[in-house]
Amino acid sequence: MQEIPHLNAPEPFPLFDLGAWSARQLVVIEQSLFRWVAGPADAPAPAGLGDAMRYAVLDGGKRLRPLLVMASCDAANGHSSLAMRAACAVELIHAYSLVHDDMPCMDNDVLRRGKPTVHVKFGEAGALLAGDALQALAFELLTPDDASFPAGMQASLCRLLARAAGYQGMAGGQAIDLASVSLSLNSKQLHEMHRLKTGALLQASVVMGAACGFASPAALDALRNYGAAVGLAFQVVDDILDVTSDAATLGKTAGKDAAQDKPTFVSLMGLDGSRAYAQQLLAQALASLESSQLENTHALRALADMLVNRQH
Repeated sequence: MQEIPHLNAPEPFPLFDLGAWSARQLVVIEQSLFRWVAGPADAPAPAGLGDAMRYAVLDGGKRLRPLLVMASCDAANGHSSLAMRAACAVELIHAYSLVHDDMPCMDNDVLRRGKPTVHVKFGEAGALLAGDALQALAFELLTPDDASFPAGMQASLCRLLARAAGYQGMAGGQAIDLASVSLSLNSKQLHEMHRLKTGALLQASVVMGAACGFASPAALDALRNYGAAVGLAFQVVDDILDVTSDAATLGKTAGKDAAQDKPTFVSLMGLDGSRAYAQQLLAQALASLESSQLENTHALRALADMLVNRQH
């Protein structure tokens, strides 16, 4: 088990209403996703591809990654219009990864967000193309052709997202995951797999939101550390819920990690140890926010607490 010093979490901000803040953000996020994924009326995606893309993205999902982008942008006093593009781009990458991960050649899952997976609904070829198209669309969102944002900022956001999604991030972690079925991973190996597979995109969400603003190098490092702790904590809790929740609650197949003999934090640390570790990571994330010396970190604090203590 990786050693993390015990940290006392700072007292929460009693006046911040995460529900109200999230509701406001989600209205714009959903409207933006619908507009961009649906495509222009005069140039829709051909041959049913648009239907598969919309099915994969709309009508479901916690939108945690977009919310982290917007919360980090708030903390860095950033440009909300650019951050919204970054938020939706991250969500498209996340959606494409789920489409591909659920396919028979990967995890072979049939339930996602409480409904049949994309390959079940549209066939394997349709799912493969929908994922490819969503990945491409993510980078299109980050590079608007109206010169509304500086080219350097566009390039920086594209690089952050590409790195988090590629072999140094999500794709690399998935490769380790597929190669680790039925194997016993030690703590270091398990942490590395999930740092890449799950943590990289969550951390990138935080950093991309800050990149839309004016965080100092020291504050950016603190936010990067926050994102790393939150990303790992999210996976630890996911492993816990895979054991303790049912499919109706999760909206996806429960118990599949054990059924597929995959290494998890629960299999390594036990249930109680995993729960304690998630709380340690939460304390570490909140301490990183404290060290950032940014004033408006209320949403980031509340999101970290929510994702660690969630029930689904």
